[in-house]
Amino acid sequence: MYSRPRIIPCLLIEDGNLVKTKRFKNPTYLGDPINAVKIFNEEEADELCLLDISSHRNGIDFNLLEDIVSEAFMPLAYGGGITSITEAKRLYRMGFEKLIFNTTLTTNKKLIEDVVSYAGAQSVVASIDVKKNLFGKEECYIDCGKKNTKKKCVEYLKEIELLNVGEIFINSIDNDGMMNGFNLELIKSVTINTNLPVIACGGAGGLEDLDAAIKKGGAHAVAAGSMFVFYGPRKAVLINYPKENELKSVGIY
Repeated sequence: MYSRPRIIPCLLIEDGNLVKTKRFKNPTYLGDPINAVKIFNEEEADELCLLDISSHRNGIDFNLLEDIVSEAFMPLAYGGGITSITEAKRLYRMGFEKLIFNTTLTTNKKLIEDVVSYAGAQSVVASIDVKKNLFGKEECYIDCGKKNTKKKCVEYLKEIELLNVGEIFINSIDNDGMMNGFNLELIKSVTINTNLPVIACGGAGGLEDLDAAIKKGGAHAVAAGSMFVFYGPRKAVLINYPKENELKSVGIY
């Protein structure tokens, strides 16, 4: 295991396909998620995060996830459509080390408590999606960014901590897919208000952005989507992951 902060590709799945969004909208088809997993294996990614954003989900696609697990040799985290402790247990038994919850943090706190009780806090990640409302105030959203909780980030964070989760995944909806850098103030507002490890996501366009989220935002780990699936100014689809010497060159080590 590396002594440096974790660098985590975050892959979005919609109806079995690998996609990428901008500001949680307009998913662009990128190909087969299993091919991407194979490449991240070869590139020796620290960890892999899979989020199923299918809007017309007919339950969890366990067949696809089993195929992914069979190809993955790095720690895996999964989020999307988990509605019962039975499903959670099945995912852990399949090989997922962590499960990520977002909407359920609000709609079914009992499930979160049951999963924590079963797998331990270190295996449960709370995902907080933040977006500016019509008046420019940042509030937390659920249901893939569709529903506003009307709660400020720190307020919501304190509620989530009571569920005894083990990690916070903070994502800026406004920055998602834009590749213009993280919302560092948002990240910092979370890291200074919790003792839990924080994964920062939303906006990375280069290694310098990852470094900034860690050093200026205080993130314990960084996640990115577009940066690891697109390449060059024309954003050609190319699965990629930084080498250790590249991370060292910007001080991530």
